[in-house]
Amino acid sequence: MPIHQPQQRSDAAPGETLGVQQAEAALVEHYPRLVRLAYVVLPPALGRHRRVLAAHGAVQRALPGAGTAPDRMRVPAQSRRSPEAAGAPANAPYAWMRLRVLRTALAYERRPRWWPGRLPAPAALRPVLPVVWGLRLFPRAGGVDELALDRALSGVPGTVRAAFALQLLDGMADFGVRELLAEAGADDPAGAVRRAARLGRPDRAGSQVLLRSGEFDPCTVQTRPSDLLRRRNRMRAAALAAALCVVAGTLAVAAEKGVRDEAPGAGVTVPVLDPSALLRTAAEQWADTSRIDFTAWPVRGDRRDDAELLGRALRAWSEPSENVQVSTTPGTVDVPPAQPPRLLFAGEVDGAAVVLFQDGGVRIVRYAEPLAGGGGAALDFARTDDADVTTAAAVVVSRTGERARFLLAPWISETTTRDLLAPDTPGRPLEVGPDGITAPVGRPAAGGACDAWPVLQLRSSERIVEKHAFLVTDLGDLAPAHLTYTPKPGGGAPARQPREATGPEALLAWARTACSLRALSGSGVRAVNNWAFAEQQLPEGEASAEWLCTRADTWRGPGRVLVQFLQPAASPTAPAAVVADRDDTALCSRFGQHILAGTHWKAASGRWYVLAAGSRAVNRIEAAGQVKSTAGGPTLAVRAPRDASVRLTAGLRGGGTLAAVR
Repeated sequence: MPIHQPQQRSDAAPGETLGVQQAEAALVEHYPRLVRLAYVVLPPALGRHRRVLAAHGAVQRALPGAGTAPDRMRVPAQSRRSPEAAGAPANAPYAWMRLRVLRTALAYERRPRWWPGRLPAPAALRPVLPVVWGLRLFPRAGGVDELALDRALSGVPGTVRAAFALQLLDGMADFGVRELLAEAGADDPAGAVRRAARLGRPDRAGSQVLLRSGEFDPCTVQTRPSDLLRRRNRMRAAALAAALCVVAGTLAVAAEKGVRDEAPGAGVTVPVLDPSALLRTAAEQWADTSRIDFTAWPVRGDRRDDAELLGRALRAWSEPSENVQVSTTPGTVDVPPAQPPRLLFAGEVDGAAVVLFQDGGVRIVRYAEPLAGGGGAALDFARTDDADVTTAAAVVVSRTGERARFLLAPWISETTTRDLLAPDTPGRPLEVGPDGITAPVGRPAAGGACDAWPVLQLRSSERIVEKHAFLVTDLGDLAPAHLTYTPKPGGGAPARQPREATGPEALLAWARTACSLRALSGSGVRAVNNWAFAEQQLPEGEASAEWLCTRADTWRGPGRVLVQFLQPAASPTAPAAVVADRDDTALCSRFGQHILAGTHWKAASGRWYVLAAGSRAVNRIEAAGQVKSTAGGPTLAVRAPRDASVRLTAGLRGGGTLAAVR
């Protein structure tokens, strides 16, 4: 049964001293809160296992020793001046302990000026208790929203994470956070508070709930065994290292003399062309990092140690010959690597030796050479900067005829394939080999009849995110495009956010718009979202129609928008009518949240109408030109000749006007 500690409050004023027993009582009472605060502030680069241990260590070391001088236990000045949220402790011993925990956690990113930039901060190198042997510790995996918040926090400094946690976990006002960060030794407390205020927007209340979830709770953890094979090999390596030390000492003098005798630069291999210099990620690192992208992929394939194959691939990349066919997705450079790339795969697939590299977090490079015959090699480049759990989930390793094989990310736990043009047909299991390569998957037809659109439905491991399935489709690039869906606006509900396109409503929308993806083939598309921005009751008592904005975001930045009109149809796969197409636009993104579109429509009676619809902020639509009409609200329908020239504009609830997209 739970044991409830009696709460101990202190009337100590700022500047007064505390006793060790008061500090200990505060630590026991608020231990989970302090450990969560430390975990959020600590650098995500430590990995989840080390972060959990470091968070507990930071709180446990914050307790002063019995002989601590009283003048070193003064109440922080801000502990009485900062109004805090209900439920957040505001007593002086807690404030004093919180300050000590913050100082320790922030020290993990603090480097002296003389400290080498490539090394972790001194605090991160210091061995601390507690220590766990033979097990890896992880907080419980959350959902997609928790993963997105963790990724956002990993991209800001520790002082910003601290300000964010103090605002949302302890409910501190901005001036209190600034004073506390200043006492903790932060360089720019005001700047940290300003940056923290931008995190979690627009739903700060939702971010507060996420920050209090199991994803950020290092007191409730799951365990996994460490790498057992590596642990066994370490014992052997230790014995071997002892023997080698004797040999190394004997050879050191001779080696030094030989180096002095050689001409400068003689026999030196360029590091980026040296297969032994390739970066290789450990097999289980993906489960112990907050950066879920291609950098977390372990190296796979039965030829990953084939130095000759890797050398040919690197030389072809550095200086391709006439026999090497080079292709790049738009916005991708094909220059040689500036530093040793990361090896993802090297093996034999469909009669070719295939090598996959990742270069500096911004490019994926695939090299393929035939195993037999006189054909030339191929070298393909694709941008992958800022990839995440979905857009780094798969890479095409082979295309033969109308089929393709994919190499899946290590965090994919379940793989099925389905047809977007058969929304009611469940997905079929897809076989995946031990190296993560799928069985052949049908490719969408590039021309002719569009009677099928194969996609992969993937599920992420619960070790990183719970209950997360998503769709990706092959659009002709190395990385498949992620498909999402934003549902219709609800009455008075907040603006909807894109979600995974695996539900019935999303699949029905994609069944009518999938064939429009042909227009995006080979354009370097990262993700495509179907936004149902309006629903309109059709004239003459007919059923309702939907307006969709299909937005394709590319890896290089610019987006393309197709506005599609879904009128009632006998078939659930009847293609929608594309009524607008615009390149290089922010429309239908978080930077372009308002849209107005129109089309001509013929009723069953044979009469023609001009229809228009706008997004949720539109409260007035006006038609001008050969037809003049005004409608209050987000939709308009007016009788008009079939080819009438009409200009459409809309008024927005917050003020301003909007022209129709064409």
